[in-house]
Amino acid sequence: MRSRLERIHGGKSAIRRVPVSRLALVAAAFALAACGNDSPTAPTQSTVALVSAGVAQAAAAVTGQPAPIADAVTGGKVMGFDTFAYPGDATMRAWMKTPGAPYKWVGFYLPSPCHKDDSWTGKRAVLDSMGWGFAVVYVGQQTWGKNPKPLPAARIAALLRAGTTCNAGMMTAERGAADAVDAANKAAKEGFAKGTVVFLDIERMETVPAAMRTYYKAWTDGMLADGRYLPGAYVHEHNAQLVHDDITAEYAARGVTAEPRFWIAGTKGYDDGKAPQDVGFAFAGIWQGVINTARAVADVRLPVDVNVASWISPSETGSATQ
Repeated sequence: MRSRLERIHGGKSAIRRVPVSRLALVAAAFALAACGNDSPTAPTQSTVALVSAGVAQAAAAVTGQPAPIADAVTGGKVMGFDTFAYPGDATMRAWMKTPGAPYKWVGFYLPSPCHKDDSWTGKRAVLDSMGWGFAVVYVGQQTWGKNPKPLPAARIAALLRAGTTCNAGMMTAERGAADAVDAANKAAKEGFAKGTVVFLDIERMETVPAAMRTYYKAWTDGMLADGRYLPGAYVHEHNAQLVHDDITAEYAARGVTAEPRFWIAGTKGYDDGKAPQDVGFAFAGIWQGVINTARAVADVRLPVDVNVASWISPSETGSATQ
């Protein structure tokens, strides 16, 4: 997932433009000029985004015209997006409240071993009040394209004391169990309700090493043992079946009858109007089909990954389907 590991690929989506007043355009241009030359892929809690959101909303209110929205057709499915850093309250309000805005849920990043950014921290209640649904994400250990050799416990402890939390050598059963407790504690601190699904980020691998399987199975078991939250998985289609079978087995071993939720990445054949299962797996509840693209709502453009889900709020087990 680009927003987690900052990979750059994917195409551009078409943006439908609706004219706004000349005053709004001038104000937006002035705001952009005043804020300098921010990169469009920089963390999006910028003055540019905040001012632009306010300008677009004001223009829509004055002129009675809808602000520009992403050219997305939901086809009865529930669209959502995720992005690395929190875009800011004004931007999130504009992306939810603008008439015709297509996105109903957002990826919510817990501070985690391989995602140190904490800009989402403390924002659950704010986003909930705006009407956003959630897909809660915990970015655990990754292979980094290697076949990792697990480090001795003493070496892992030394790395942790030095502030290093993300290392391919940390893929052990002990670290998986510890990261599960960390994920549950972080979700509780944010105020997520008991039973909320936390998706463990498992990036694409050509072949899944034994150490990775040990890690994510221990993480899954640790979450189930903790009992506050349900473990799910974000996984690439290339590895989806194996990860599904492993996690389902962990659920069965704990006597948990709920079906684990899976968020599957794969760009081939994606269309915003398709169902998540069209990624090629009947167990898919979310399909991430567009990676690192610029989309705009209320004249505010963000670099996002685009998803379609079966639920209005994918992490809420009581969430309605659409």
